Amino acid sequence: MDKIEMDILLSIKDVDFVSQADLSKRCGYSLELVNKSLKSLIKKGHLDKRYNLCDMAKKAIKNKSPQNAIILAAGFGMRMVPINSDYPKALLEIKGEVLIERIIRQLKEIGIVDISIVVGFLKEKFEYLIDKYGVKLIINEEYNIKNNLHSLNLASNLISNTYIIPSDIYLNENLFRKNELYSWYMITNEKNKESKVKINKNGKLIKTDDIGNTIIGISYLTDENSKKLVSNINKMDKDSKYNDYFWEEALYVIDEIPIYAREVDHKKAIEINTYEQLREIDSTSNHLKSDAIDTITKALIAKEDDIKNIKILKKGMTNRSFLFECKNKKYIMRIPGEGTDQLINRKEEAEVYDKINGRGICDNIIYINPANGYKITEYLEGSRVCDPSNIDDLKLCMKKLKDFHKLNLEVSHEFDIFKQIDFYESLWQGKKSIYRDYMETKEKVFSLKDYIGKHIERKILCHIDAVCDNFLFTNTNDLRLIDWEYAGMQDPDVDIAMFCIYALYNNEEVERLIDIYFEDKCPFDTRLKIYCYIAACGLLWSNWCEFKKNLGVDFGEYAIAQYAYAKDYYNLFKEKVNEGR
Repeated sequence: MDKIEMDILLSIKDVDFVSQADLSKRCGYSLELVNKSLKSLIKKGHLDKRYNLCDMAKKAIKNKSPQNAIILAAGFGMRMVPINSDYPKALLEIKGEVLIERIIRQLKEIGIVDISIVVGFLKEKFEYLIDKYGVKLIINEEYNIKNNLHSLNLASNLISNTYIIPSDIYLNENLFRKNELYSWYMITNEKNKESKVKINKNGKLIKTDDIGNTIIGISYLTDENSKKLVSNINKMDKDSKYNDYFWEEALYVIDEIPIYAREVDHKKAIEINTYEQLREIDSTSNHLKSDAIDTITKALIAKEDDIKNIKILKKGMTNRSFLFECKNKKYIMRIPGEGTDQLINRKEEAEVYDKINGRGICDNIIYINPANGYKITEYLEGSRVCDPSNIDDLKLCMKKLKDFHKLNLEVSHEFDIFKQIDFYESLWQGKKSIYRDYMETKEKVFSLKDYIGKHIERKILCHIDAVCDNFLFTNTNDLRLIDWEYAGMQDPDVDIAMFCIYALYNNEEVERLIDIYFEDKCPFDTRLKIYCYIAACGLLWSNWCEFKKNLGVDFGEYAIAQYAYAKDYYNLFKEKVNEGR
């Protein structure tokens, strides 16, 4: 049977045959195609001459009809800023109904009672669904570093005549069906430049390099077609290169089985991805109430409706930031990330901005709150960050850094590297380091304090986090140094060390950066001191990464590299000292 024939059978199963014209209207196919398909179905033994279902058709529908559902609800939902930090997207209330509860209710309406939900971010908030609806929860402990391909793999043993459903879909009407005959993936009739898929002439889902159809993400997999999908998901999930992949990538590579496209009107199924989409579908939702939005309206003397085109920026190592427009101007708002209140003194940060604002050093600050860390800055159109492999970029960045250092600015607080190492370690709350030789490494790094102390010439306001991503080139050939959260009084040579370790420089690249800053005139003792700072700062950020890891935020290669710097540059320092003797 082809897709048209199967759709006709399903329609007759749902509503007894009335007329060809009625079938044409219900199925969306032309009267000519309906008549042709009816004749074919009679000939194949699926319908009798009065268009009643024969045993063959009844058996096929019974064998392929829905048995269970898997709802994917583990992710951060980062694009929902500024309202996602306290609430999973699946638990947003829309038109008086919790989003995931609406999905569960619609599934139960068509007889699906076996419902599993894969959860991760704020997983405890889903617990009430177990008692209320009898669902099962599957915990994705790696939701912070893997996408929903991993989530589905955790539930892959359940895929057999199964609905797979993202938790952020609002269905204006129930599009789940009591009966199914084939595997499909839901798309809408709306075109989307970002979509990879479209419908071919046979109704199948195919990949495209052209403009595709908007994807909804709901899918149905029959038992016979699920085995290859499960095999693909199992295989891909074992390979770290697929950590950021959506589960659909495992679907797209299936050529030998038919995955049809189920096209629906774009008004019937809506993906809730952003604050604005929620506002559009339900302007009275309680979840639109956000202190971040309130802050914007007050700071910019604006109305909520003036805030448009909200777009999540790349998640930083400390914060979540988003771009938005208000009254035809673009701004960036920073919202502090998980555990930031323990890491950053916002009053000290505000003092730094007060010291540097208006000097052409940093971005233009519109608003900063010393209590909660919220910050609004003007968006620098066409800007880009420093490329740490580009010599011209490095020369300009080091000149900017050196010019800043020459200002000899002062604030009332110091950034003490060794005290911060101990402080971050204390945040582990008694847990041991993941590194077996941590105590030995720490002892070696702390032994560098004497050498550092003897060779510090001055302490001034330093950026501390002067890394490549914080040097911003604007479209007017201006260069700004942004994100001053850690800034404080310190030896300016620390800023050089910080740039090196964030860029994950090797020894040769470290030497090159030192020579650029000092214009090939770096004293031997100063170079050794920078080695000491690289070791100390490596351990500092390694401890910071261990704290963040305990909060569920893993920095992978960066974290491992920082610990390696602590050991390698201690050894390099000792080697050079011995050579100097």
